[in-house]
Formats: sequence, structure tokens, C-alpha cells
Amino acid sequence: MATARPVTEGTVVITPRGLERLRSGHLWVYRSDVRSAPAEPGAVVGLTDERGNFCGRAFYSDKSQISIRLLTREDVPIDRAFFAARFRRAAAYRDLVVENSDACRLVYSEADLLPSVIVDRYGDYLVLQTLSQSSDRLKSLFVEILVELFSPKGVVERNDPKVRMLEGLDQRVSVLHGEVPPEVLVKENGVTFSCDLAKGQKTGSFLDQRENHWAARRYVSGDVLDCFSYQGGFALTVADKCAHVEGIDMAAAAVEAARRNQQLNSISNAHFREGNTFDLLKEYDEAGRRFQMVILDPPAFAKNRDSIPAARRGYKEINLRALKLLKPGGFLVTCSCSYHITEPLFLQILAEAANDARKNIVVVERRTQAQDHPILLTMPETHYLKCLIVKVLE
Repeated sequence: MATARPVTEGTVVITPRGLERLRSGHLWVYRSDVRSAPAEPGAVVGLTDERGNFCGRAFYSDKSQISIRLLTREDVPIDRAFFAARFRRAAAYRDLVVENSDACRLVYSEADLLPSVIVDRYGDYLVLQTLSQSSDRLKSLFVEILVELFSPKGVVERNDPKVRMLEGLDQRVSVLHGEVPPEVLVKENGVTFSCDLAKGQKTGSFLDQRENHWAARRYVSGDVLDCFSYQGGFALTVADKCAHVEGIDMAAAAVEAARRNQQLNSISNAHFREGNTFDLLKEYDEAGRRFQMVILDPPAFAKNRDSIPAARRGYKEINLRALKLLKPGGFLVTCSCSYHITEPLFLQILAEAANDARKNIVVVERRTQAQDHPILLTMPETHYLKCLIVKVLE
């Protein structure tokens, strides 16, 4: 076991505006609000105001626009014991909220007061992401702690998100501990899924939709259309409650993965096909096909603020086409994982789509990401997933 070495190095002085941001509960200070930073890139630093008053301890980056990621407002040592306690606390919360699944997000960065650190659990295996200079410097320590606390058979680093490039870090995927097979089988809501922890989307699967997959079951019946189905998360979770479910994805690899998961669960009333969802929705409408439920779980249409107008058009078009396919009394499960599309805006887009489709709809559930992806109330950035379940009135 490593010694409880402190990792604090250097001091960063922040402006009054930066200090006010921290006082508001946000954990980030931007480069423009750093007065001076005599510290190494990736250091864990002490923070002071311009008068030298202590303000907290934080991760420091000399590359990113996010220069400061706050760890604590207390004057305590940042050492092995500090991080072990944070990991332990995060895991204890998941024990409370994760049910009937052995895959979940164990650590959700800022929302667990471990900024730029993500840990996902897939059964006996862990996936680690260290997305800032500081957390990347501490990667070996984090692996040490994770192995001690959870005894995983293997730990993978999925450090391939493009955001690392903003920190001057490379993109990499490697095994940091033990061995990790190319296929890991996990249970989600009692359904078996095959996950590729090295090459799959995100860290192997979309864990943030787990509870929404289960929520859709409450309203499902008849024929169901699951768009952007990826590995069949929605489709296979609702299959035993409906007559037939069709999944659509434009990626051949995703369709094959969904079929593999269908086979693992011996589900006979599901069909997956490759195709462009926008085109197929139009084709199905013209052919007169109708469904009792349509599910929309597209990729993020708005990557930044500049793309909001185009994203609005995309979300409206796809929801309009989906609503046209619904039978009277049918349900639409529609999602947006674009942080820049707020829930009020998403509701407005959906209302406009319903008007154009000449449908009266009521919202039966307003949902968000699964509880293992908690939302830090003072950091809007931690709330990105919106999921609305609406009913078409007869």
C-alpha cells in the first residue's frame, strides 16, 4: 500500500469574479479569472484570493480554459486518504440507488466532488477516465485505490474523449490492472448485455439511460419502434411487454451488437435493421405504418451553443415524424443528451412538433439521467440528459 503522501503543489490566486463563482457553488474557475499561477501543470493547488486568504484546494490546468476544478473548500491535505474517502462515499451512494443491475456509474466527476474523474462498473471490471491534467497525473494512485476498494478483475482506461486534447493530453485506451476480455456480459434491469469496454460507445454502454429503459416498460404495448437503438437498450428492455419491437440504427456495428444481445436473451419478438432514422420515419409514414410507442434516443445534436439553431430544427423534425407514426393513445419516449438544449427548450420544441403534427399530447413523465449520474444543483453542466414520455390523446 502506498504511503499517505500529500499531493498539493503550489498556490493559485483567483480574481474576485472567480471567487464569487466558487461561492455560488460552481466548481470551475476559468483561465480569465486566474490572477497568478506559480504551479506545475496538473498540480493540486491551494487557492487564495488577492489578499492571500485561503479559498480551497483544486486541480490546476495550464492548457484548458477551465483552469481550476475545486476539490474542497476546506484546508485539509489532499492525499491518498482524501481520494479513498471520496471513492468510498461515491460507491456507498450507488449501493442505495442501483437495483437489478451490475453495471453503473460508480463516480460521476463533479457530482461526486471528484472533478474530471469518471469510474464505471461493468460487473467485475472497472473503466476509468481521467479527463484533466491533474487527474491524469494521479491515475496510478486512483487505480491503486480502486483495486483496494473493489477488487476488480481488470481496470481499463478509456481516455479517448476529445476533451482530453483541450488539456494537452493524448487519447488512449489501455488496461491498467488485471486482464479485460473483449466481451464483458452485464445485467441491466435483468437483461443481459454484451459490452466492449475498449471500443464500445462512451465506456462500453449508455449507462445513463438505464432507468429510462425500465420506465418505458410501464407504458409499452403493441408494436414499438426504437430509433437510434444502438445495442438495443430500450428495445430489449421492453420486448417482453409488447407484441413486437423494431430497432433502427445507422451503424452496422450497433445493429450487430443489438442482435448479439437479442440472442443472449433469447428474445424472439425483436427485429433490428440498419438505416437512417430520419429517412425511415418518413418512409414508414408514407407507407401508413403506425405504432403504439416510438422511442427516440438520438446522439447529441447540439455540441456547443453555436449549433443550437440547427439542433432545434433536427429535434423538431424527428419528433414531428415520430408523432405522425403514433396511434391514438400511443406513447412517445423522446430524449436529448445535448446539454445546450435545456428541458424548457426541449418541451417547447416538442410542443411545436405536436402542433405541426396536429396531435394533442400530454406529458406523463419528465425524466433525466439515471440516479448514478447525480446532478450537482449548482453546476448545470452535470444535468445533460432529458427524457420525456408523452401520450397522444385519443
